[in-house]
Amino acid sequence: MSIRHGLLALLSNGPRYGYQLRVEFEASTGATWPLNIGQVYTTLSRLERDGVVAPGGADEQGRTLYAISEAGREELSTWFATPVGQTDRPRDELVIKIAMAVAAADVDVAEVILAQCMATMRALQELTRAKRGATDGAAQRLVLDSMIFKAEAEQRWLDHCEAVLKERNA
Repeated sequence: MSIRHGLLALLSNGPRYGYQLRVEFEASTGATWPLNIGQVYTTLSRLERDGVVAPGGADEQGRTLYAISEAGREELSTWFATPVGQTDRPRDELVIKIAMAVAAADVDVAEVILAQCMATMRALQELTRAKRGATDGAAQRLVLDSMIFKAEAEQRWLDHCEAVLKERNA
């Protein structure tokens, strides 16, 4: 998810100031994607420049509120309606690491896989604990569920890698 569209989604609920957007963004993503407040204000400046948000006055403490414009609502609607393609996701560093371990000389690929399996299992346990303790609603639960499913899929893929290597070495 882009920060740009995440902030637009939050602004679709009404005017917000920068720090409020940061807090709500992190709460919505289950604190799995921390934002630097500088990122928030830099993104708000770009959104304002692009005409998708506008300063919407100030709150009682004098903080500048930002409001989504009609152009911003249209951009957000298009973003929600457009599926995320496989090519729009960043490269998977783990896949590259395993592939390079197989290709490199003098690397114990089984050890690389084992170390990752143990780390993935620990992450899965931490995510499961976080899910049990989650109190921030559906958005946080869905983010944690997604992370759990990805960790489970990673574990299955690592098991598959082990099997392929055993087959190759047999």
